Amino acid sequence: MIRKIIKIDESKCNGCGLCAKACHEGAIDIIDGVAKLTREHYCDGLGDCLPACPMNAISFEEREAPAYDEAAVLAAKKAKEEKLPCGCPGSACQTIKSGIHEAVARVPGRLQNFPVQIKLAPINAPWFDGADLLIAADCTAYSYGNFHEDFIKGRITLIGCPKLDAVQYADKLSQIFANNDIKSVTLTRMTVPCCGGLAFAVKTAIEGSGKNIPLNIVTISPDGTIMR
Repeated sequence: MIRKIIKIDESKCNGCGLCAKACHEGAIDIIDGVAKLTREHYCDGLGDCLPACPMNAISFEEREAPAYDEAAVLAAKKAKEEKLPCGCPGSACQTIKSGIHEAVARVPGRLQNFPVQIKLAPINAPWFDGADLLIAADCTAYSYGNFHEDFIKGRITLIGCPKLDAVQYADKLSQIFANNDIKSVTLTRMTVPCCGGLAFAVKTAIEGSGKNIPLNIVTISPDGTIMR
């Protein structure tokens, strides 16, 4: 059938992943650093992805395409919800006592909570109340040598990668912000463009929570330099 559907100009795409996160139907994937419309029958032609793209790489076109399959979209969403959290012992909520690391490491760790993955973290946890929250792009802890002492210490930690995790961070974070007394949020991100997706998700989540939570964004280069 001939219908309206999105068109992605891959030559303009920077691989940030914001379009994939904005697509509630899951029609877009990031493959080899480029956005691709991988499931045409998931695209409803409404274009929620268009305003999310910072490169203006997405537009509409009318062409031969399979019909929008709402049943398939709903089934895929349900399957994804059933998989998260994974149910393995590693996703169980834990509080880590201060000082426990000193017995097993020369440099003490400062982590106070587990799990730390955004997609595995509970919406409500006792360690969120009154917390100064650190949301860290995965790579920042490996790039910045004194990460535990300068960023994790004194904060509750959540980590994620907007390019690798096929989840809506903004939705999950908005629920955490709305349902807990978060005092402040520090976001550590890398200089790479795809980390902009994490910053966008955090800002969107704070707005969606209806709260005025102070946000500090720290940008770190791969060699560990704080760009601020």
